[in-house]
Amino acid sequence: MKTRSIGSLSASTVGLGCNNFGWHIDDDESREVVEAALHAGITLFDTADVYGDGASERFLGKALGDRRDQVLIASKFGWNKDEGGGAPEYVEEACEASLQRLGTDRIDLYYQHKPDPATPVAETIGALAELKEAGKIRAFACSNVDADQLREADDAAGEARFDAVQNEYSLLHREPEHGVLDACRDLDVAFVPYFPLKSGLLTGKYRRDDVPEGSRLGGREGSHFDGMGEQLLTEKNLDVVERLIDFSRERGHSLLELAFSWLLAHGPVASVIAGATKPEQVRSNAGAAGWQLTDEERATVDRITRRVARTG
Repeated sequence: MKTRSIGSLSASTVGLGCNNFGWHIDDDESREVVEAALHAGITLFDTADVYGDGASERFLGKALGDRRDQVLIASKFGWNKDEGGGAPEYVEEACEASLQRLGTDRIDLYYQHKPDPATPVAETIGALAELKEAGKIRAFACSNVDADQLREADDAAGEARFDAVQNEYSLLHREPEHGVLDACRDLDVAFVPYFPLKSGLLTGKYRRDDVPEGSRLGGREGSHFDGMGEQLLTEKNLDVVERLIDFSRERGHSLLELAFSWLLAHGPVASVIAGATKPEQVRSNAGAAGWQLTDEERATVDRITRRVARTG
């Protein structure tokens, strides 16, 4: 597993998203997924205080046990507050609660989960800088921001600054290309994509004439993704998926390999965060990042995906 830099941290180029822990899989199943990730060389484990209403952090900390020093833990705060999620007192309170659930003395990468319209970003960054000075976090970052918000944060930060941005980005969701990636390049900020497989659509499991019944997008009862299948399994999306599958197979690769390797071909991208509910998914994801796409191949992929790039 290769590594790339996020500030002063060195992270595996494929990270494990722990958003399924406590929602879709239980404690034992989460431990199996973590074990598979460790064996596959994954060192970045990404969670949040709201995943599984706190269970994700607890499950992750328990599963890592005495191997905690071998990995990087990323967590997030502020999602469950419409306003005040970036207020200094709340930042400190949220961090302490996450540390307790994780059973650790520091969080390696701490994200503001979304911008707080009620708190100047300079105040949030100041609170995060204090946590870093106290040794409770090692680096801090932001999530779900646009380019203007990222540049505003950098202007307001002084010496303290965000080390990374985590936004949705995939072959079928290209919004970061409209400013955020350029801002990351200009400001030397790492970019960490989430939902790289577009909720499974880019795994190759969903075909134009074959949508697995009971799957995430096929209407799994009680799924956190209820109703998403109708939004994603459109004729246009499935047509693009078929063309991407053909493109990959012609070159001896899979759609899964294309989904990861294409993201990692973009300079600011440091680590691709993918969730998993089973060990075999982790192993497949970890092994999917080795395709070195040529400029010509990237151009062909852009032509194939152009139909969904604007709206994905």
